[in-house]
Amino acid sequence: MSKEITSMAADYSQWYNDLVIKAGLADYSAVRGCMVIKPYGYALWENMQRQLDKMFKETGHENAYFPLFVPKSLFEAEEKNAEGFAKECAIVTHYRLKNDVDHPGKLIVDPEAKLEEELVVRPTSEAIIWNTYKGWIQSYRDLPLLINQWANVVRWEMRTRLFLRTTEFLWQEGHTAHSTEQEAMDETVQMLEVYASFAEEFMAMPVIKGIKTENERFAGAVETYCIEALMQDGKALQAGTSHFLGQNFAKAFDVKFTDKENKIDFVWSTSWGVSTRLIGALVMAHSDDQGLVLPPKLAPIQVVIVPIFKGAEQKELIDQKVKVLVAELKTAGITVKYDDSDNNRPGWKFAEYEMKGVPVRIAIGARDLANNVVEVARRDTKEKMSFSIDGLGAQVINLLNQIQSDIYTKAKNFRDERITEANTWDEFVELLDKKPGFISAHWDGTGETEEKIKEQTKATIRCIPLNNSQQEGACILTGKPSSQRVLFARAY
Repeated sequence: MSKEITSMAADYSQWYNDLVIKAGLADYSAVRGCMVIKPYGYALWENMQRQLDKMFKETGHENAYFPLFVPKSLFEAEEKNAEGFAKECAIVTHYRLKNDVDHPGKLIVDPEAKLEEELVVRPTSEAIIWNTYKGWIQSYRDLPLLINQWANVVRWEMRTRLFLRTTEFLWQEGHTAHSTEQEAMDETVQMLEVYASFAEEFMAMPVIKGIKTENERFAGAVETYCIEALMQDGKALQAGTSHFLGQNFAKAFDVKFTDKENKIDFVWSTSWGVSTRLIGALVMAHSDDQGLVLPPKLAPIQVVIVPIFKGAEQKELIDQKVKVLVAELKTAGITVKYDDSDNNRPGWKFAEYEMKGVPVRIAIGARDLANNVVEVARRDTKEKMSFSIDGLGAQVINLLNQIQSDIYTKAKNFRDERITEANTWDEFVELLDKKPGFISAHWDGTGETEEKIKEQTKATIRCIPLNNSQQEGACILTGKPSSQRVLFARAY
């Protein structure tokens, strides 16, 4: 199968789809809107999951698991949440199939096997979790309750795209309960910082931390905090959210506790989550027309070694040396693959690992062996260099760290160059097409104006940046007074 992909400049959307498929990250499924995550893509998700899980546990959280199915009555308990997700819900109404007597070999739903209460396939787990928490929380001694789950969710999407928006996807969702409003708010901000640190330090993807407007807020939340990233086509992508839920879910599910003064009150809560859309973000933030560009800290394979030889004698000598090098690299904590398969020529392998975004490629031949060197190629810049075989592990570690830093710097420079101020409506509209990215502009603070801007331009307010400077101005659409700029963009 050809490894060529559509160029980014010719058709960004097709470039993305080609890359996800040909790099072996995912495949389409027999179920409309769902995807199969292939081993290489799942290895990438496992690396993300492993690091995030470590960060969650370092901040005191524990993992649990809650049911996939939510009784409809529980789902309806928090009205705003139910209303917000109602259009995306998949519903289980029956529990059995039977043979169709009129069409042998076909199965039909058994009308006698109707559920007493319909079940919602979770689009998010607040309802089932808060119904459970009611039995777990009685006193301030039971708080804080810091729970995370790794799970799948189903949201019946009409327009899907691999990783970015699928009917079923994988994610984690944290759900915490606290005795005070301030403690819950501190938790919300803390988890936003965890997400931002992960995005920047591991994904090498710069993000802007902010608060969502009321229109864009999570259904049932008092405040939604987010991290927003910019993709290479100038569109924004929401990469993670952390929600301060106030006492909304506690009141909906009657979750009360007795405080130290023996007074009864509703608990304060948060929820927060990131999903497999982070893989889509990683693809679009760094990759190029030759394939993936993966940050070393998350790459399933950090180093690939390809032998170049003629005859069995040369191959045996190279194998002996590579065995030592592989052990050295693994001891240094580097994931390394030695591809000595005879199915394909070295040139094909080079292109294959370039497509897969392996950060460092090492080629070693008989002449290199004689000179005690290897040829090293960086995936991000395509630069080639010669490294001594002696002390190779330390040299490769330094190179991987440099690649991680350089990928982040490149993405940050791109992002910073695409944050532009607009002071008039004409300027705003022109920028959306001529210089897509984040547009910093004044807004009068009303949901009505926000919706009009969205209808006319397809641009949304991505966030009100944290620590935003107060700056008097006039709304770009209505001309009404505004106290600060917000960030607009077209988005995924």
